[in-house]
Amino acid sequence: MRSQNVTRGAERAPNRSLFYALGYTEEELARPLVGVISAYSEIVPGHQHLDKLARAVCDGVRVGGGTPILMPSIGVCDGIAMGHAGMKYSLPSRELIADSVETMAQAHQLDGLVLVPNCDKIVPGMLMGALRVDLPSVVCSGGPMLAGHIQGKASTLSKMFEAVGAFKAGLISEEELSERERGCCPGCGSCAGMYTANSMNCLCEALGVALPGNGTVPAVYAARTQLAKHAGMAVMRLIERGVTIRRIVTPAALRNALACDMALGCSTNSVLHLLAIANEAGCPMTLDVFNEVSANTPNLCHLAPAGPTHMEDLYHAGGVAAVQQELLKRNLLDGGLPTVTGKTIAENVAGCEIKDTKAIRPISQPYSETGGLQILWGNLAPNGCVVKRSAVAPEMLRHVGPARVYDGEEAAIAEIYEGTIRPGDVVVIRCEGPKGGPGMREMLNPTSALAGMGLDKSVALITDGRFSGASRGASIGHVSPEAAVGGAIALLRDGDVIEIDIPSASVHVRLSDEELAARRAAWVCPPPNVTGGWLGRYARLVSGAEQGAVMK
Repeated sequence: MRSQNVTRGAERAPNRSLFYALGYTEEELARPLVGVISAYSEIVPGHQHLDKLARAVCDGVRVGGGTPILMPSIGVCDGIAMGHAGMKYSLPSRELIADSVETMAQAHQLDGLVLVPNCDKIVPGMLMGALRVDLPSVVCSGGPMLAGHIQGKASTLSKMFEAVGAFKAGLISEEELSERERGCCPGCGSCAGMYTANSMNCLCEALGVALPGNGTVPAVYAARTQLAKHAGMAVMRLIERGVTIRRIVTPAALRNALACDMALGCSTNSVLHLLAIANEAGCPMTLDVFNEVSANTPNLCHLAPAGPTHMEDLYHAGGVAAVQQELLKRNLLDGGLPTVTGKTIAENVAGCEIKDTKAIRPISQPYSETGGLQILWGNLAPNGCVVKRSAVAPEMLRHVGPARVYDGEEAAIAEIYEGTIRPGDVVVIRCEGPKGGPGMREMLNPTSALAGMGLDKSVALITDGRFSGASRGASIGHVSPEAAVGGAIALLRDGDVIEIDIPSASVHVRLSDEELAARRAAWVCPPPNVTGGWLGRYARLVSGAEQGAVMK
């Protein structure tokens, strides 16, 4: 056991004395030491119950014969950070979380890890850190929030952001806005649609690093506490067998995750995170693989914001396991891959079936024969960009319109709220990339305002920033190269005609190579938005979105 480096031998007597100061016994120090890394806090609704869940994991570790050691992690609530300078810290926090997991595991020579995140960047950040140290590891997320109910209709956070646009457009009253804000998020858990948090929690199941049910068992159900206890037991079995996380997260497992991503209709942020996870696993992916998998994988789910169903509906319909079973029918998954249960993917989902076709369509009747995400290329994004195809209205799959160009989210949202955006326009928000933001803010406010004003079926939005999983419409993000490094998006002017063809995977501006070259020659690199602190360091060291916005 690695922990013997801090618990065995006369030379480790000083180390042991500090364990005894913590109240550990000799018997406990003779067992494997398991880090239970919890992102519990009182600022993230998805994390407010993780203290109890982490204690349940600790119970499971003890049942399995180990000694659990509870440790903290930071976590940003993207919803609270949305729409202001705080969002600059969201994506960079992923790197801090990965660094902290690596630091705690290595500094204290832990034998295994159970990761207890729930929201957005915390899930991939913890997973990235675990992959670096390559210990037996299990992800046990906090589970999704139940949907709220407003005037008899299920609702969640994406509808709340859209309500702001509706209010600004005079479509709802201040009283209606207040009713919605008090009713859309009824309690703890990750927000109830297929947003980034739930996307990544489902994909942890698909990768095999989390137990079945991790992505869909609601946060408030007793089954979530039971899942946590089983996660603690599972890590002990992995330790006994010497199965580390890199034995599970392989190129084939990442392709399985991509297939589930496409079938579920996950957030565009999953592109950034899977690229980063693959990088830490030692098997880097390129954007081409996303379209390759998407081309062959039917989209089976239209959860909010793409449709009317929510995570609790997916759970009751059979969860990720039912989706995996459908994909296995067409050999779209490698069912023989190992998982943290000790069984293969196929063994885990044996006997699972769809229980509600409103939440999961059978593979014989998909929403589309291609996946929920699409990577686009063209002279506007030579290194690629991404759109959540499953959340785009059919009439916007192909669109041609004049650019309305803004340097930063604030300038764009001000004009959207003023009602100056017209049907047919293409809103371009630049200087929001990994370096230029810095931090690649999510553009949920602009997309939601457009949707709330009824413009999501006639206006596209393109950015070198990114989108919340709660965004819908022709929202094209991660444009690369970004504006801050002289990408074509930096050269756009108001009125330039932009052509979007999602089925053909292309996005172009109607400018000749000569005109683009002339504009580039005259382009002056803008001064950095942030130079000091953690964000200044991040801006200097972060890679492009096409590489997952990882630190160099």
